[in-house]
Formats: sequence, C-alpha cells, structure tokens
Amino acid sequence: MIVFEKVRWMNFLSTGNVFTEVDLNRDPTTLIIGENGSGKSTILDALCFGLFGKPFRNIKKDQLINSVNNKKTIVEVEFVIGSTHYLVRRCIRPGKFEIEIDGKLQDRLASVRDQQKTLEETILKLSYYSFTQIVILGNASFIPFMQLHARERRDIIEDLLDIKIFSAMNDLLSERMKGNKERLDQVKYEVNILNEKIAIHKKHLEELKANSAAHKTKLFAEIDKANKFIDKTQQKVEKLDAAINQLAEYDEKESKLKGKLSKIDGLESRLEEKKKENLAKIKFYSENNSCPTCFQGITEDTKHEHVTESKSKVQELEDGLNSLNEEYEKITKSLVTVAEKLKTKNDKITQKIELASAIQQQLTYITRVNNEIADVEKDTTSEDDEKTELAKLKKELTSSSKRHEALVYERSLFETAYGLLRDKGIKTAIIRQYVPIINQLVNKYLSALEFFVQFELDDEFNEIIKSRYRDEFTYPSFSEGEKMRIDLALLFTWRAIAKMKNSTNTNLLIMDEVFDASLDNSGCDEFLKLVHQLGEDTRVFVISHKGDILQDKFSNTLRFEKHKNFSRIAA
Repeated sequence: MIVFEKVRWMNFLSTGNVFTEVDLNRDPTTLIIGENGSGKSTILDALCFGLFGKPFRNIKKDQLINSVNNKKTIVEVEFVIGSTHYLVRRCIRPGKFEIEIDGKLQDRLASVRDQQKTLEETILKLSYYSFTQIVILGNASFIPFMQLHARERRDIIEDLLDIKIFSAMNDLLSERMKGNKERLDQVKYEVNILNEKIAIHKKHLEELKANSAAHKTKLFAEIDKANKFIDKTQQKVEKLDAAINQLAEYDEKESKLKGKLSKIDGLESRLEEKKKENLAKIKFYSENNSCPTCFQGITEDTKHEHVTESKSKVQELEDGLNSLNEEYEKITKSLVTVAEKLKTKNDKITQKIELASAIQQQLTYITRVNNEIADVEKDTTSEDDEKTELAKLKKELTSSSKRHEALVYERSLFETAYGLLRDKGIKTAIIRQYVPIINQLVNKYLSALEFFVQFELDDEFNEIIKSRYRDEFTYPSFSEGEKMRIDLALLFTWRAIAKMKNSTNTNLLIMDEVFDASLDNSGCDEFLKLVHQLGEDTRVFVISHKGDILQDKFSNTLRFEKHKNFSRIAA
C-alpha cells in the first residue's frame, strides 16, 4: 500500500517563495475551501506534477512557474511503501528530478524518461492514468474512465490487477525469440555448409579412386557451367540496379508526403481547439445575461455582436477543416501509390540480394573446384586423408544437428509462451475473471448513491447500462449528475479492486468540487456515507465552495486565501 504523507510546493502557480505544505496522512477527512483563485486545486497539480511530471489540469509546464518570481519552482511528494520512505523532488528553473529512498539520494539514470519509468513501474507501480482514476476525481481536466479510449481503459485495469508483468515478460520473450531465430538461422547455415562439404568430400573420395584425368575434365566442365551461370545472373543484377535507381525518388516522396500529413494533423488540432473556444463563447453569451465574475449585465447588442462574430469564426474554421480533410485524403491516396512503388523497389532489392548470394555461392564453388583440381594435379591428397576429414565433418554435422533440434524445440516453447502472454492470452483470461466482480461492485456503489440502473462492462470494457425497465443506455445518455454518480461508483470500485489485489492501493482520495456542480444534496449525503465506509486507513480530501454546508461533516478544514497576490493556507 502506498501511504502518501506530505506534499509541498513553492513558486508553483500562484504560490510564492515560501513552501506550502499539506499533511496527507493526518486526518480521516479534510475539507479544502477558499475563494475562487485562492489556490484550492493547486494540491492536485502539485501531486500530479511531483509524481508524473505533468499537472492535473491542462496547464503548460512554463505556466506552472509563479509569474512574479519566475524561477525556483519546487514540488516535493513524500510517501511510504512498506517500511521504505520515498521523497520525489521536481524543480523548474533550474530543472531537476530527484528521488530519495530512506533519505539517500538515488543516482540519476541516463534520461529523465528512464527515471520516470523506474518511478512509475518499479516504485509506484502506478501510471498517470491510473492515479487520476483511483486517487483523484475532479471537474477540471479529469477524464472519467467512461470517456477514455479502449486501450487507456485496459491500461488502467492492467495496473489495478497487477498484470502488466505479463507485458514485460512478453517484451523479454520477443527479444529471446529474436535471438533464437538468429541462432537457428546460423545453425541451419552451418548444417547446410557441412552437408555441402561432406557431399564434396564423398565425391572427392570416389573420384580419387577413379581416373584423375577424367575427374579433372569433369571439374573444368563444372567451372565453365558456373561461370556461365555467373555471367547470366550478373546481367539480371544490372537490370535490377537500373530499375531500383528509377524508383529511388519515391523514398523522398514518401518522406515529404508524411511530413505534409503531420503538418495537417497539427493544424487540424489547432483549428478544432479554436472551434471549441468559439462554440463555448456562443454558448456563454446565449445562456448568460450577466458576467459571472463581476456580475455586470450583458446587453443584447453585446451578446448579439459576440455570438455573430463567433458563429462567423466557427464557419471559417469548419471550412478550413473541410479543406484540410480534402487535402488529407488527396495526400493519403498519393501515399498509397508511393507505397506500391516502394514495395516494387524493395522486391527488386530482395531479388538482387538473392542473385548476388547465388553469384557468391558459385564463386565459392569455383574456388573450391580449382583447389580440388590443384590437389588432383599434385596428387598429395591420399584416400586415407579424405576418409579422416570425412569422419571429422560427419561428427561436426551430428553436433550441429543436435543444436538445431534443441533450438527448434526452444522455438516451439517460445511460440507457446507468446500465445499465452499476448493481450488475447492469459491477461484476457484474468480480466474475464474480474469483470463480474467489477460489475457487481459498480452496481453496489450505484445503489448506495441511489442511482438504480444495471451497469455492465464487457471484456473489451464497453459499457451496457440498463434502466429498471430494461431500456439500454450509454454513458453519454445521462445527465451530468447521473454521470457523476457513475464516475464515483467506478472510482470506489477501482479502489476496492486495488485493495483486493494490493496492487495500486493507496491511502489517499481527493475530490475536486464534486459537490459543487453535478451532485444534489441527496447525492452529497449518500457520497459522504460511502466515504466514511472506506476504512480508517483512507484519507479523503474534498475541495469545495460549499464550506458553510459541509464544514461540520469533516474532521479537518483547510482554508486557502490570497495574501499579497500569493496563495497560502490561512492560519
């Protein structure tokens, strides 16, 4: 179990040049309150940035630095696993990423990426996605489980069930299979060479017993035949070279086309983002008659002006997106043509390699035959010597054949293991055992939240939601309050599964404004009942604007405030 103890930050977002520290393991329940902009939600960004190098909200790294001090941004997270104490320190300007274990600073790995991988896979055994599904639930940039892609959903489940080890084993197995193939190819080559040598020596031994002159005549004929084969094959190679040179230009064409696709993808993302901004602006001016910040009224003329302007921009952006899609399709078609040309080129290169190999074999053979002719002329090779060499080659062949059999057997074992370790293998079998438990827990928590539907996830983590009248729904079909109940039920389910598996079990649960938007009073009461059932080891933090309503329901309250334009915890 990961026991988070403290998180502290300085010059981070709106916090000044003094550490703000929160004890994460002191009180069973803590309410975090404060005015808008006072820094209540900074704890979420500090935890995520400290542990994973990126904030919880959609904030660029440079924007995390306090704009007044503009340097020396520090975030530290302390936690305990078993009897081992860890401290993770991450800094900006200057950049720094350090891990201390029981007070001893660990040697930095070759790259930040390797160090982060060690932290997530070896120490935390928890990814960013899993952390934001099990530990944090917010209404800012939080992406609920039901809105994740199938691959992301599967990653979270694999983290929970502690079966990512099978993926690591599969990666290791792939390397071993590659090594097996290389050794098997080498042994096959050795066996073929030995068979050729044995055949040659047998033949030579027989020829020694016959007339050497007739034998020499035959050898010269074989050399002549080999030379003719080489000449004919070399002509084919030259034709292939010419064809390959004609197709060389398509490598650069492919690179340019892919570069254009990449630029279009980037431009499309920016246009989509601008479109969302203008749609949000249209919605705001259509639904509001006054500013929610300063409470001043908004005139109809102002609303009409902004709505008209935004609609015009949306239309322009849609036209731009359509043009990009047309260009994307055009380039994609061109890429198909280029790929066909490149395939033709690669096929010809393969043919050329095969022909060159055949030429080399014939040259080797000619050399060998010439040596045999020289031996016949010198008459220095005795029949006994040939018999001795033949026996030696047969012994080598027996040894190589045994190694070949062992490698073939090893390959069959690897192939069996590969079938078990791939996504459709043992991992899917384990997941299928837990899917009914997951569904049972989700429905239990939905009932506790007084949301009476039948919720099911299948093996691919697609949802089927049925009402009491058995009508089928999907997650987007529900209101925001109903979605929040589903998100809460899944959150509690993941924590229950994690505790059951002791995989990504933690003492920490943080809720950001879950009471302020989508949950009504009844939902809040039912949620608080569930919170108090989580167990004495769990530490629950709730960020809310409803301090006057909720304060007496929590064992501790933290109030954030702005003092001289810097956020701090009020005394």
